[in-house]
Amino acid sequence: MTTLTVSGRVAQVLSSYLTDLFGVMGNGNVYFLDAAEKLGLRFSPVRHEGAAIAAADAYYRASGRLAAGTTTYGPGYTNALTALAEAVQAQIPVVLVTGDAPSTGARPQDVDQAAIAAGLGAATFTVTRDAAGSITRQAVEYALTTRTAVVIAIPYDLAALEAADEELPAPLAPQVTDDGGAGLGQVARLLAGAKRPLILAGRGAHLAGAGPELRELADRLGALTAGTALALNLLQGDGYLGVAGGFGTDTAAGLMGEADVVLVAGASLSPFTLRFGHLLGPDSTVIQIDSALQPTHPRVDLFVSADAKSAAGRILQLLDGEASAEAWRAEARKRLTEGPAHHPGSDKTADGRLDPRSLAIALDNVLPERRTVVQDGGHFLGWAPMYWNIPRPQDLVMVGTAFQTIGLGLASAVGAARAVEDGRTLVLASGDGGFLMGLSDLESLIGAASSAVVVIFNDAAYGAEIHQYGSKGLTEKPMLIPEVDFSGVARALGAQSAIIRSLADLSAVQDWIVAGAKGTFVADCRITSSVRAPWMSEWMNAKQAAKAAVAG
Repeated sequence: MTTLTVSGRVAQVLSSYLTDLFGVMGNGNVYFLDAAEKLGLRFSPVRHEGAAIAAADAYYRASGRLAAGTTTYGPGYTNALTALAEAVQAQIPVVLVTGDAPSTGARPQDVDQAAIAAGLGAATFTVTRDAAGSITRQAVEYALTTRTAVVIAIPYDLAALEAADEELPAPLAPQVTDDGGAGLGQVARLLAGAKRPLILAGRGAHLAGAGPELRELADRLGALTAGTALALNLLQGDGYLGVAGGFGTDTAAGLMGEADVVLVAGASLSPFTLRFGHLLGPDSTVIQIDSALQPTHPRVDLFVSADAKSAAGRILQLLDGEASAEAWRAEARKRLTEGPAHHPGSDKTADGRLDPRSLAIALDNVLPERRTVVQDGGHFLGWAPMYWNIPRPQDLVMVGTAFQTIGLGLASAVGAARAVEDGRTLVLASGDGGFLMGLSDLESLIGAASSAVVVIFNDAAYGAEIHQYGSKGLTEKPMLIPEVDFSGVARALGAQSAIIRSLADLSAVQDWIVAGAKGTFVADCRITSSVRAPWMSEWMNAKQAAKAAVAG
């Protein structure tokens, strides 16, 4: 067996699982990066350590393939913590390879990195000379099987030492969980007897590859279908209602509320998906099929722990006859045609800035149809999934929503840009506040992307706080951001750009696309802060109702 250092053994094992690394080089990972380079792993440098994990996270979301981030120990490690917490809470398998304190004991400048990771919910696997390969493999398998972020720590004094020889087995083959067994018989009976069935798919159904089976099941039943924001368009077709939750239309939500049997496949039923308890009718029977071991919401009446794809296939086998609810689909088609859609926005606003809704509609018509959208957190986060055509679930990478953070968008765009290899254009939607947080990695995106459009919804403010707290009379001074010329910054870093003050100014974006859409284009869109997103109003109303209930 070839002689390898401890760092080399870690890189060798990782190379059997992944092709891409993101990170910042430092004392703690320089030997690892040297070994990774020699093994042919593709390293995409970022400019802030937080971007290392955010980029690897988004790479997985966009491609379904594992990636790793890497940082040095100490401050490099602590800089990555927000992105690490987001990956843990979003259940994204990702690996952080980092330096750590020497095996002989902590130095004055060291911190307890394993304890910090444990506080975020991430497990740390510290390699040794004798078992660097097996420990690395254990870490990766844990990340993949439990869908979480893990830390592989390389003690500083071991990084360049020779690793012991190890005979390592081949990586484990992916395992498909049980199809649900006898419980699916009851599910099939409930669905067969439904007059107004609804199938609601979440990210778990997408990751399981259950779209074709669930779509066929819906057609057999005559069911309406919907998806969470993370399973957007997975079940698109006849009877598709769009997104369940605050990004959906009131017309679609009304139809979902009338369903008598709801099959939830791979969705956790978050408060946002359920419109804070108002989405489903009180008399509807809710069935949940999920890889979890128990129901994820008290609204569930019947729970089956199973792989969504195999379970849907088994239900199809158990069903007799053809669709029993075609009248339900016909009614839905009529109501969706006649009912109100999303607000189209206005041509004029009180402050003369762009209405984000009409801007979003105009952008949808300009942006390339083959697109993968990365969506940062913030008040603006609904405009893309509400108004833009996003073809597949993996073409919407929503970051920050699990941990309720902003500022991960640019870093995530770097990872998604590396994952997009079929001629698609990467589109980043960001607010000005989050964009400023991650600004150093605009340079990383320009270097990584073959075709990218950055759309900055620039309202010169932290918009969510303006609507939540400024509207209550709290001082807006800390919520405001001086107007930043992002277009000028982008040009200085090598991107093409334009300030968008009117819809006519989008011609600059269109000209860039017509010319081949090569490189990165930054559209600094000056929007009004006077338009409140409907999902924000819904959330604020829910919080107010909860306060009133406690007070009462």
